[in-house]
Amino acid sequence: MPQPNMQQLLKQAQKMQEEMLAAQDSLKDETVEASAGGGMVTVQVTGDLVLKSIKIDPEAVDPEDVELLSDMVLAAVNEGLRAAQELAAAKMGGIAGGLGGLGGLGGLGL
Repeated sequence: MPQPNMQQLLKQAQKMQEEMLAAQDSLKDETVEASAGGGMVTVQVTGDLVLKSIKIDPEAVDPEDVELLSDMVLAAVNEGLRAAQELAAAKMGGIAGGLGGLGGLGGLGL
């Protein structure tokens, strides 16, 4: 099996690292929105997993059932975080796929 060109390998790894840093940096400027309770609670989460806002419809506030409101907030936040993680995975997955051009990592014995 031919030995991988280490110079080429290092260049590609450095390029991939720069692309990943740029993608990570851009994630903080992207937001996803998620809701629960039929839109009664809506959250916005950035691609770098920062909760930016929570909006609660006044009709969702029932002093007799605070637990339901808590559940809706929790569900909306969890859905927002899941969506933000999917966004990040989609952005980063395309960059990490660049290793395929190196014949995978098999050439490195990994």
